Amino acid sequence: MSANQVNMPKWDVALAALAEDAFRKKGRPLTHDDFCSLAKQHAIRLDDLMETLFLLAINREWAYTDRSGQIQLLDKKTLDALYVKRRLSEEDLAAFDGEWRPA
Repeated sequence: MSANQVNMPKWDVALAALAEDAFRKKGRPLTHDDFCSLAKQHAIRLDDLMETLFLLAINREWAYTDRSGQIQLLDKKTLDALYVKRRLSEEDLAAFDGEWRPA
């Protein structure tokens, strides 16, 4: 593996910055509805945005807390299980109705 590959982020840095900015502006953790609004507002696909959030959480850059307030450690298996036809489905993503925040 080259040095460039090692230094390559594992997620979309523009989408990560968009989520970080939304978090800062709202002053609270983000929800599924927030991400739906961001996707619509910026004409991006929700599954691309959520894939970035999952990758951030897998790499412990962000944290996901479920509805009961418990931090859920996400892993690659969780993300892989959500893929349908190489995309994340809206129905499956809706199950993650807790809160997302930078770690």
